[in-house]
Amino acid sequence: MTPASAVRPHHEADGPTGRARESAQDGGGAKGQPFSARDDREDTPWPITGVTGSVPMMRVLPAADPAPDVTLTNRFGGVSLIPAAERGHVDYVRAVLRATDIDVDHVNRLGWTALLEAVILGDGGPAHQEIVELLISAGAAPHLPDHDGVTPLRHAERRGFREIAGLLAAVR
Repeated sequence: MTPASAVRPHHEADGPTGRARESAQDGGGAKGQPFSARDDREDTPWPITGVTGSVPMMRVLPAADPAPDVTLTNRFGGVSLIPAAERGHVDYVRAVLRATDIDVDHVNRLGWTALLEAVILGDGGPAHQEIVELLISAGAAPHLPDHDGVTPLRHAERRGFREIAGLLAAVR
């Protein structure tokens, strides 16, 4: 198994850059590009909303014409929910779960779902605890393991996240 610390330096923590970030910030496709246009890092404005946790932008983009596809992935193969869960953006996670039909169990190229990222890359604190609750309430599969066969519960136990482990263990 690859330790989370070995993955993080090149993961979502890099943050948005280039055309996708500019497009997400100015509310439109960069220089007339559609919201599905990818920047030099293979990102688009929709997944960037999850990285930044911008609820206002998350609400504006779907009203655009054409609206962005919520299934668009970032360079790691993740939908916007995944970096938002990792970074502890509670308001964004709540809003995107309510406003869209985003796949709560989407698996990125690392083999991680939003639930796994909240546990593996989160700090186990109140924000990540609430995100775990939101994801479970939205139907996230708490027993869905990563590519190494390790479940979110097992990751939480290994990291000493008692509260999160309790939330996950309570789901049958």
